Amino acid sequence: MADEPIPALLPRGAGHHFLIYGDSCSGVPGAQHEQTFAAVNAVVRRLSPQPDFILFPGDEVIGLTPDPAALRGQWRHWLDVEMGWLDRQRTPIWHTTGNHTAYDAMSEAVFRDVLALPPNGPPGQEGLSYWVRRGNLLLVFVHTLWTGLGGEGHVETDWLRATLNAHADARYKIVLGHHPVFPINGFEGNCQREIAHEDRARFWGILVDAGVLAYVCSHILAFDVQVHRGVLQLCTAGAGTAHRMPEGVEYLHCVQAALDAEGLRYQVLDTDGVVREALAWPPRLTDGLPWVAIGPGEREAGFSGQVAGFVELRCAGRTASRPWAPAQTFFSAFEDGALAPLWVGLRGARQTLTVIVGRRPGRSPLYWLGPDLAPGQDFDLHIGFHPAMGPGGILVRDHDEPRWTSCTGASATGIEQLAWPGRWSIGQGQTGPSDRPFAGTALTVAIHAP
Repeated sequence: MADEPIPALLPRGAGHHFLIYGDSCSGVPGAQHEQTFAAVNAVVRRLSPQPDFILFPGDEVIGLTPDPAALRGQWRHWLDVEMGWLDRQRTPIWHTTGNHTAYDAMSEAVFRDVLALPPNGPPGQEGLSYWVRRGNLLLVFVHTLWTGLGGEGHVETDWLRATLNAHADARYKIVLGHHPVFPINGFEGNCQREIAHEDRARFWGILVDAGVLAYVCSHILAFDVQVHRGVLQLCTAGAGTAHRMPEGVEYLHCVQAALDAEGLRYQVLDTDGVVREALAWPPRLTDGLPWVAIGPGEREAGFSGQVAGFVELRCAGRTASRPWAPAQTFFSAFEDGALAPLWVGLRGARQTLTVIVGRRPGRSPLYWLGPDLAPGQDFDLHIGFHPAMGPGGILVRDHDEPRWTSCTGASATGIEQLAWPGRWSIGQGQTGPSDRPFAGTALTVAIHAP
């Protein structure tokens, strides 16, 4: 029923439960986005219990006007009418700047004035960048399009590092900004779709060094989660701007989350209140199930069909002494008479770790890329397959490195629809020893699956 309560995820013991949604681009009475935003808010209002707080990573109003009075009018409608149902004293809502709301000096001033957010940001960014501390949780909001650095895509990092260092005692740390750091669904564009590429390594390195759990963003009209060096990038931009979403792939949504000592869990709810995606992070191997070594050559698969849980391969060996550009197989899963829907190995002169996922017959496969392996290099890699993470769910890490990183792809889907086939081959493709053989030595493969 449309008015039935929706059970919220709650912490397992002490912790926090909250809501994240962004990119409503509303604020205009009677406009299209007012209706779509209302549909999302109707779901938010059904959550039981209501969240402790709400995070909104930007683009509340359509904005992008040179008229400050018109912009203020949009904010008044958004705050007083569209969000008038929310008791902001009981359930605080914190915002980031966005490209529709803080696109020049005038709009930055309006943003600062109408929202009156904490003035504890760096000089010149008071009320635009800021931090909030809730017990053992630190929330840091960064301005990813500050005019003082050049506008869209540019973000200050010295204050971010200092703030995280000053709150090193916080058990949980979440950083929020409007622009993603890493491309989503293959959409890439320096300073427009992500923060400036020259800032990427420095910005993300600060998050990694500080032990940040997640960077939350919006901007790209999708729900997406990926991980880089152990830090999640969670993009939610489904609060109302529906007309530019890829049809049949993305959908209007909000994200309800719970955080506790065991990790982060979330559920992504569409406008019918249906859970479309859900995740528990970090992934854990199923207790009591052993690693299973897979010998070289072809054999019957150890499992097949749909697998809902986390599958992990461990591939170790030594690369050939000279670069070998032809494809080299670590692991292939296939059925006789059809192209393998899953292949893992090295490709190209730089010997790039590559995962190939087949789709329907007659459709081109999808590719995910990991690290390059040098000639004559010993390697010991873990490759993870997490269907609940969509395209971000093909993961890699070194054996001695506990932090996962999503492989790079250009798809809006991952392995969530993969039916694992009934045959495996190690060190060669599906048609025998001459099919994409591994050119190095001492290849070993083991698998762990639920």
